[in-house]
Amino acid sequence: MTRAEERTGLVFAALCAVNAAFVPAVAKLTTDRADALFVAAATTLCAGAAALAVLTLRSELALLVDARIGPRLLLVGAVGTGAAFWFLFEGARRATAIQTVLCLQIEPAYALVAAWAVLGERPSARRLGAIILVLGGIALALRAGSTFSPAGVWLLLATPLCWQVSHLIVLRTLRGVPPRVLTGARYVYGGIVLGAFWALRGATVGLVPGTTLPSVVPALVLQGIVLSYLGTMMWYEAITRLDLARTTAIVVPSVPLLSLVATFVLLREVPTLLQAVGMAVAAVGVLGFVTAPHAVSTRERAPVWTAPLATPEAPGDE
Repeated sequence: MTRAEERTGLVFAALCAVNAAFVPAVAKLTTDRADALFVAAATTLCAGAAALAVLTLRSELALLVDARIGPRLLLVGAVGTGAAFWFLFEGARRATAIQTVLCLQIEPAYALVAAWAVLGERPSARRLGAIILVLGGIALALRAGSTFSPAGVWLLLATPLCWQVSHLIVLRTLRGVPPRVLTGARYVYGGIVLGAFWALRGATVGLVPGTTLPSVVPALVLQGIVLSYLGTMMWYEAITRLDLARTTAIVVPSVPLLSLVATFVLLREVPTLLQAVGMAVAAVGVLGFVTAPHAVSTRERAPVWTAPLATPEAPGDE
């Protein structure tokens, strides 16, 4: 990887962090007004519509159903968006925006273990120390928060696990697939899964008294196209240039700091002193992770999906 590629990856990771900072606040805003499953399905279908438009313009729509990669793309969409968004919005309904974003900070720990176990990216002592700081800050901030539903906590903690599983599927079996195709699969297939689940559950919109559907639609469109679709595009642009654990630790723990502004502007939520201290400790861990050397895989990288299964032997070879 060249320095230019690394710098580009870091730029995409930073943009992804800024975008993600608004996700918890908007998720709380929408799930406070309508049924969480409806919000998840509508958000994903908006993102899927944007993805279909881009893939059609790029003449890449056929890749979604390509026999070689279609089933794996379906799995990425079902896990990385279908399951993850259901957990996220159901959890956000049971917690505050600040608590939501703090629960999601467990993702760097998932990424570190997964990248080591599956991709062979052995963590350095510096990275382990940085993760300890990140998780310590998260624990302190959560401990300082007000009481909320244990069910909400478990749902939110499960969300980043789904994201990491989908990322590993991409990195191990879908190398070389363009980020826009991966993003399209996330939201087209994820939208189909969530839409079908919502219909089977009774197609309930569940608007709270005093709320009309037209008043909720703009937030759902913003949540789907900007926060979800464009955010995922930037994520895949980042992880194709940086290693998975490093990208995760740049983006995910940076979000609490950036989300303070978003939650205050949109919801008027203000963190306690201990929550702010915990977020600062997490930020120190992020700095240590960002400045650590690029992780080196101890395993042979999976071939790109377009690579032949075998190379024909040259004449005379045995």
